[in-house]
Amino acid sequence: MRVGVLYSRIRKDEKLLLGELRERGHDVAKIDVRKERFGLDSTTAAVDDLDLVVDRCLSTSRSLYATRFLDSYGVPVVNGPETGDVCADKAKNSLALAEANVPTPATEVAFTTEAALEAIESFGYPCVLKPVTGSWGRLMAKIDSRNAAEAILEHKETLGHYEHKVFYVQEFVDKPGRDIRVLAVDGEPVAAMTRSSDHWLTNAAKGGETEPFELDERATELVEKASEAVGGGMLGVDLMEVGVEAESDTAETGVGADGDGAADDYTVHEVNHTVEFKALDAATDVDVPARVVDWLEAKATELADGAVAGADA
Repeated sequence: MRVGVLYSRIRKDEKLLLGELRERGHDVAKIDVRKERFGLDSTTAAVDDLDLVVDRCLSTSRSLYATRFLDSYGVPVVNGPETGDVCADKAKNSLALAEANVPTPATEVAFTTEAALEAIESFGYPCVLKPVTGSWGRLMAKIDSRNAAEAILEHKETLGHYEHKVFYVQEFVDKPGRDIRVLAVDGEPVAAMTRSSDHWLTNAAKGGETEPFELDERATELVEKASEAVGGGMLGVDLMEVGVEAESDTAETGVGADGDGAADDYTVHEVNHTVEFKALDAATDVDVPARVVDWLEAKATELADGAVAGADA
């Protein structure tokens, strides 16, 4: 397999992926999007003979545009631009989940500070204000009072960027001090972990402690439905346990249908399209890069078989 890797910076995640690809003897072309140009019918990047391109761009804007151009040339790329477009925007993400009947936190979008304040007051305190784009828990605010709401909304209005004029307000979910990150490929879970913290933000990037997590039937079902809702691919599906009866001290077995630590259900708050997996690889016994490359190989074979079938038709 000859595979291209789109990137703007090689992080540990990309090193793990590149190492696994090369160990299996695959021909890897590293494509630094900072150095390439993308025209309406061709690109300076050497992509003509690639079986598959994997998007690992750190920058959301570069990811969305580069994959869109590659797709227009007929170059197979994962994740595709449609999936990226939905996942990169929290409002589109929430809409896609709701339309697929995937439980997700109640959300409202407003376009003025006055309307945003009304939305916040309708949710009550605390509630959460998020940017429509962004990752790693940046620029997210848990709002505990009207005074705090007025101050944060004023700051966002003053920042000037048009994305700060889209006020994404969400209910505060009283999770049990952790959330769940699942890496899935076309809806099939590869590995899962909890991210725990005393802070309301539990992202690993914010210092959340990670432990392996065994998905139950309901969580597995929601991962599949959420993946399908945004278009499939290699995704990070983030869930929170709701209706938890008591704290669980058995992170490895997760929560079941009954007993201490049981969750009544889950809510899916986000699906990520350029998912990082180094923390998941370290937290679980799963060889995550190997499973990802297994999937890439299957994708390349599927595309090749499809091309042959199309030629014979």
